[in-house]
Amino acid sequence: MGPPDAKVERGEASGKRAYSAPALEKGIEILELFAKDPGGLTISEIAQRLERSISEVFRIIIVMERLAWLRKDPTNDRYTVSYRVLDVAFRATPAHTLSNVAAPIMHQLSIDTNQSCHLVVRTGAHATVIHRQESIGPVGFGIRLGTVVDIMTSCSGHVLLAFTAPERRAAMLRELPGTGDRALKDLEKRLEAVRLQGYEMQPSTRAAGVTDISFPIFGFDGHVSAAITVPFLVTIDGSQKTDLDRTRQMLGEGAERISEGLGWVAPAPE
Repeated sequence: MGPPDAKVERGEASGKRAYSAPALEKGIEILELFAKDPGGLTISEIAQRLERSISEVFRIIIVMERLAWLRKDPTNDRYTVSYRVLDVAFRATPAHTLSNVAAPIMHQLSIDTNQSCHLVVRTGAHATVIHRQESIGPVGFGIRLGTVVDIMTSCSGHVLLAFTAPERRAAMLRELPGTGDRALKDLEKRLEAVRLQGYEMQPSTRAAGVTDISFPIFGFDGHVSAAITVPFLVTIDGSQKTDLDRTRQMLGEGAERISEGLGWVAPAPE
């Protein structure tokens, strides 16, 4: 006997039973579809794109709306994902603890430098901004929460890759689509330099006149958990508090305090 409301299928190769929950699978498909169309979709558009009937999609949508996972715009009948999804995901993942520890340190860093900063974690073959602190000063350059960054070219991505164990890093790089051998060799050379200096600093790949600085954050297990990054913007209005080198030093100190707050212990000097 299997759990109620679940279909049981037998794998051809292994002979093991594989459970399926069609309603749950449809709900997940719908959420993933909205990730590609954040502007919203009607029920008929959802059914068409998922190649399902309107009636089966309608039942799932109504339940998800009642549970506040989706919300409907009464002016055009288009559904969008509610912030409840983000709230649940945030509270149910390690990002919650990481952000709680990092938030006050990032806020103080912004006060001391008049620069914005953000936290980035690896998500599959990419990396995602999970927490941000805007500049306290009158002018700043920031990255939006939830922004997906290229793990191969971004400052944060280089840090996440550089401080990941070699075997795991190799597996991560194999997941990247369309990456040639020459590009991987060049990347490994760059990552070695990042490991040796302990951070990455390079011109922003998103905006001219901005220099990205990024340091690793380690968890209690000693593995890299995130990257903390400052997109350093030079201002000409007199609001500049710290130069690039001083900001880099302060960011490194902040990254170390966050790591210690997560239970990381610095290795003893050899």
